[in-house]
Amino acid sequence: MAFEGLSEKLNSVFKRLKSRGKLTEADVKEAMREVRMALLEADVNYKVVKDFVGKVSERAVGEDVLTSLTPGQQVIKIVNEELIALMGNSNARINFPSKPPCIIMMCGLQGSGKTTHAAKLAKFFKDQGKRPLLAACDVYRPAAIEQLQVVGKKADVRVFEMGQINPVTIAKEAVKHAKDHGNDLVILDTAGRLHIDEQLMDELKTIKAETEPNEIMLVVDAMTGQDAVNVAKAFDDALGIDSVLMSKLDSDTRGGAALSVLAVTGKPIKFVGTGEKLDEFEQFHPERMASRILGMGDMLTLIERAQSTFDEENSKKLSERLKENSFDLNDLMEQMKQIQKMGPLKQIIGMLPGMGDKIKDMDIDDHQLKRIEAMILSMTPAERAKPSIIDPKRKRRIAAGSGNSVADVNRLLRQFEEMQKMMKQFGVMGKNGKGKKNKLKMPPGMMGGGFPPIR
Repeated sequence: MAFEGLSEKLNSVFKRLKSRGKLTEADVKEAMREVRMALLEADVNYKVVKDFVGKVSERAVGEDVLTSLTPGQQVIKIVNEELIALMGNSNARINFPSKPPCIIMMCGLQGSGKTTHAAKLAKFFKDQGKRPLLAACDVYRPAAIEQLQVVGKKADVRVFEMGQINPVTIAKEAVKHAKDHGNDLVILDTAGRLHIDEQLMDELKTIKAETEPNEIMLVVDAMTGQDAVNVAKAFDDALGIDSVLMSKLDSDTRGGAALSVLAVTGKPIKFVGTGEKLDEFEQFHPERMASRILGMGDMLTLIERAQSTFDEENSKKLSERLKENSFDLNDLMEQMKQIQKMGPLKQIIGMLPGMGDKIKDMDIDDHQLKRIEAMILSMTPAERAKPSIIDPKRKRRIAAGSGNSVADVNRLLRQFEEMQKMMKQFGVMGKNGKGKKNKLKMPPGMMGGGFPPIR
């Protein structure tokens, strides 16, 4: 994940600060030197680093901090506030005009993920009740139109295309089509190049002049580091962009571009791509990102993902089954499928408060869920409903059918039995009329009831 290295280094600095009862100005200066190195290693623009460290140092050596009962925590609070300010104090949104359609012009270099993220953006707004239209204006890259049609179909969004004719004509006709057919959002997928050139910019300027877009959104690849910031500045100088969409923020990138874009270009990051799937896409919230960087988790994003992923009807059924103590392996498999839709397990666990610096030591394998699912699918309906009937002969059949060992099957059944005990404790807790809470023990090797063992 992006910022993993930065988070690790910052947490190491703050751990030392918190271990000291009282801070001196020298302690703060030493810590700020390490923060500066951590930010530079994360590929944050050196001018941005200089200004950031200067602001934090100025506030951190103030009397209120040094005489505080918890000076270490006060410094962390200041760093958090300055990180939020660095990325933008408010959540930047798309301003929809009073008279539709809203026109968003997507631009960027080839390989940044522009076409895929045009479809992600369309799906994001479709889920909010909008009627988006994708326009195929990239007529140069081989199969660009076909790619947009494929991702558009997956997003269940119509793609407007006129073949490989003048892209300016396609853009104008797409807007006209949207007005005639009631589409309140048009997303123009314009052509990219391997590098910024005069021909590309002239074409984009013409499309801008002819369609008068409400938003010019630049897609930049987070993996390119400072080069992403340079690209953003070049596009802004030539075209005048309104916002940035940062792709591949789920990669092992150092993440410095996300911390530098606003400070260097003055343009906010509005959306980020967090994976390859169309729903691995989210609005950029500076305060949540700062919280993730500092290892404080991101519960709000986790809750939003859960709300958009979990089926309300299934959740009600599960709640009833928990009350009746009839939770079985079918229910477990259904919950695992819902968890998989939320994204990689490491990403999900990393959003939990306090897990930021611990997750690096965890061996989290998403394939474990698939293995558990394979074992459950190798069982008969009767075995899934009542695992207690599974004898050694059945275990051998399930293991052979799922490509696992008998030991794996035994582990699954043992952990499921522990889960059932925990569910019963929940039921008892709900019926306790004395107001006393029963102590609940998490089954060994299980996280949140439905996660596989983490070694």
